[in-house]
Amino acid sequence: MHHRAQRIAEQIRHELAMVLMRESKDPRIHDVTLTAVEVTPDLEQAKVWFTLLQGDPAEVTRALNHAAGYLRSELAHRLRLRNMPRLTFKFDESVQRGARLSRLIDQAVAEDRAHHRDETQG
Repeated sequence: MHHRAQRIAEQIRHELAMVLMRESKDPRIHDVTLTAVEVTPDLEQAKVWFTLLQGDPAEVTRALNHAAGYLRSELAHRLRLRNMPRLTFKFDESVQRGARLSRLIDQAVAEDRAHHRDETQG
């Protein structure tokens, strides 16, 4: 990503998190954590990746994309960019995959320890 686009992406992520936390009237959006923003070099589009602690990812994606126009105008006031990128929200499955893998590893380690304990006590 172009340096300027990268800087703007980080500003968008930061400000959008604030807007979602403070001003969202939709309860489905309160548990959203923004994980990344990718802005096209021409600053026309911004993909906003998010994850959830709870809730239905498809439903929350729809809610965020429905609110995208409002969120974009809120960001325009805060960031003062000549062209505010259009926002598209995507559920970040990599975080869930990582958490699931981490649980599986923890479980395997615990089972391995239990197995060794059984062998040494036997």
